[in-house]
Amino acid sequence: CIFCKIIKGEIPSKKAYEDDTVVAFFDIQPQAPVHIVVIPKEHIENMNGITADNSDVIAHIFEVIPQIAKENNLADGYRVVSNCGANAGQTVFHLHFHILGGEKLNTTMA
Repeated sequence: CIFCKIIKGEIPSKKAYEDDTVVAFFDIQPQAPVHIVVIPKEHIENMNGITADNSDVIAHIFEVIPQIAKENNLADGYRVVSNCGANAGQTVFHLHFHILGGEKLNTTMA
């Protein structure tokens, strides 16, 4: 898994945040002026893999996202996106959340 290799330091990344539970890094193909990917260090395939045993990791991600957004000057707003499954556009099968911002974003969701 490419994200597991980033976590292990086998693939370099420009980190925006890291603690014992998560890593956040700048996307190499940004879809907005600020595009940061937040991943749990524990390999969870996607949202379908969230259970009572690991949901605390997801709660932690949503606790640090506002901090990451603030540190990256997204006070005017940002979007958080997670694709679940191939039909939704998931291309890396390690749960991740995109933080997008830095400009006024399109209001359509499709």
